[in-house]
Amino acid sequence: MTCWYEGPLAAFDTETTGVDVEADRIVSAAVVVQDAPGTRPRISRWLVNPGVPVPEAATAVHGLAEEHLVRNGRWPAPVMYEIAQALAEQAARHRPLVVMNAPFDLTLLDRELRRHRASSLAGWFEAAPLCVLDPRVLDKHLDRYRKGRRTLTDLCAHYGVTLDGAHDAAADALAALDVVRAVGRRYAARLERLPPGELHTLQAVWHAAQARGLQAWFARSGTEEAVDPAWPLRPDLPAEAA
Repeated sequence: MTCWYEGPLAAFDTETTGVDVEADRIVSAAVVVQDAPGTRPRISRWLVNPGVPVPEAATAVHGLAEEHLVRNGRWPAPVMYEIAQALAEQAARHRPLVVMNAPFDLTLLDRELRRHRASSLAGWFEAAPLCVLDPRVLDKHLDRYRKGRRTLTDLCAHYGVTLDGAHDAAADALAALDVVRAVGRRYAARLERLPPGELHTLQAVWHAAQARGLQAWFARSGTEEAVDPAWPLRPDLPAEAA
């Protein structure tokens, strides 16, 4: 029987105007589908005119200037619908969805859907639940005492995955997918008997524990920074707090 990390996987990634999931916007996104390791991936890409200024700092990261997005990007409302529809299709096909640092990308998509479609991401998965594999959560749990950063670039270097064109949504999504396959192989003895649905549930527990550990570290270092334990999607803020 083929293990999940050797079978069909999808991946999702975004590029954005910043790192605030409540206020920032998606400027590009990609969904990558691969039926097996080494097979040619199928890639869907979206370019978005966010309708707000794009900070130079964000452009410096992903290379998408405001002028380019205004000229070539599509309006957010139909794009967010298409992205959510693409993710729901993967769920309906029972393909696990790889999302690096899932609470960022999925929460940002949820907020964009609420902003432009008066809907939510969760509403798309009532018929078939979303099953997420987050390489960051998996790696931190399975190799918790390894020192160093755990960005996508770092994980690619650690697991021997090629990352061509970092901070391009499609390139990052494909690299994250390859990292998850590499994690699965390296820790096969611990992962091969866990079906993706059960692994999804476990990652929520693991992420919460990781968040508590990071929060405690911040407290010891005198840093006032909150760490959200929710995974893979942060709850919506109350209206008065938004």
